[in-house]
Parts: sequence; C-alpha cells; structure tokens
Amino acid sequence: MNFYSIIIGTELLNGRREDAHFSFLNQELLKRGWLHKGSFVIKDEPDFINSIFQLIKNDPKSVMFSFGGIGATPDDYTRKCAADVFTDGVMEINECAKEAILERFGEGAYPHRINMAELPVNAGLLKNIVSNVPGFYVKNRFFFVPGFPSMAQHMIIEALDKYYPKNNEVIYKQVLSATASENDFIDTMKDISLDVDLSSLPIIEGDKRYCVLSISSNNENLTKQEFSKFVDYCKNNSIQYILKDIRQKA
Repeated sequence: MNFYSIIIGTELLNGRREDAHFSFLNQELLKRGWLHKGSFVIKDEPDFINSIFQLIKNDPKSVMFSFGGIGATPDDYTRKCAADVFTDGVMEINECAKEAILERFGEGAYPHRINMAELPVNAGLLKNIVSNVPGFYVKNRFFFVPGFPSMAQHMIIEALDKYYPKNNEVIYKQVLSATASENDFIDTMKDISLDVDLSSLPIIEGDKRYCVLSISSNNENLTKQEFSKFVDYCKNNSIQYILKDIRQKA
C-alpha cells in the first residue's frame, strides 16, 4: 500500500503553529513496516483540499490520513471535501457520531457541535479519547482525524492496528559504497529497471568523493540482477567498493 498524509492548516503555513503529525504518523508506519509515499501541508481551501484528495484517490493502492478541518466552525471544510471526493458528495447524519456528541455536550451540542455528526455516507468512526467527538474513515483506506495531536494520535494507532497492523512483504536490498563520484554512475542508473527502487547518495569529505548506491525490490533475483550492473561498472573501471546484502521486512 502507498501511505499519504494530508495536514490541513493555514496556521502551520504562516508559522503560528508547528506540525506534530508527520513525525508521529511516520514513526507508526515505520514500526509496522510501511513507508510514506507522500505528505502534504496545505491551507484550508476547499477546492485545493479536493484536488489533493482526488490526486490520492487516483492511486489504487493509496491509504490516506488527513489531519484537521473536521470541526464545526465555518473554516472546517474537510468533512464536506471528503464526501465530495470519496462518496460522490453524499453525506448523512451518522447516528453513532451524533450519540457520542450528545453524550459529551448534551444540549450544548446544539446548534453547532451536532453538525460534526454530518459525515460522508457509510463512514466508519474512530474513537476520540479526549472529547468523545469521533474521527471517521471511508472505505477502510481514507482516514480523517482532528488537528489536535492529543486526539489524532490515538485515532492513528486505532486505524493502523485495525486495518494495517503489519507489512509482511519481504524487501531485498543491496547496497554498494564506492570511491567514485555519483556522476560516474549516471549512465548505469539510466539502465536500471523501473521495477526496482534505486537510491543514490553522494558523499563529499574534503577533496574525496564517495557514492552510496542501493537497489531494492520484493523480487530477489531482479534485485541482484540490477545491482550487478553497478558492481560490473566498478570492476570494469577499477573503482574500489564495499558491498552489503540486506533482507528486511518492508
């Protein structure tokens, strides 16, 4: 699966607050063997939110965590945007969410807080251990949590534990550290299959240049085949190198 995070909040972009969501989600993904494919920090602007949601929806393997904008104030657009993109604009009063809001606020839920129970049709709920106002999710892939870390973090763990507890796919990775410039390997890089992940890290120490190259995929034979192209280049050009062979959970 491809994991994305959307962090919605103009106050993050104008410097009034600092983000705490990315690092927490990233840590929880890594614990379970998953990786972020992309993370976006965007302002509270409905058309822009819809565009980013649609971009992620277009990835058939996407899993998304959206932070912020699910409250009851006029600038909380996320519930409506989620419906626009993921449920063809259809919303409903989620009775379980309504019950939770009334349990927490009683008559104080009216006239505004109760609107937080209006969610995309058939949404599932995520427990809010702080205020009892739930987060929600659609199709077991698209999760929407509050902007407050104290509320959001428990929901992230709940969602991951329930639907994406562990990635059992084995990744085969080979790493080479060479006493050469990254530039020396560019032609070889162009010849590497798109079915493997290629990483290149140049290192400069004084007047010495090094390059750390890695190839990884879930296909052991293909990984070795593509990686051998770098080994052959080093041998053919008398470049010193050190090898690592790593088998790990994704």
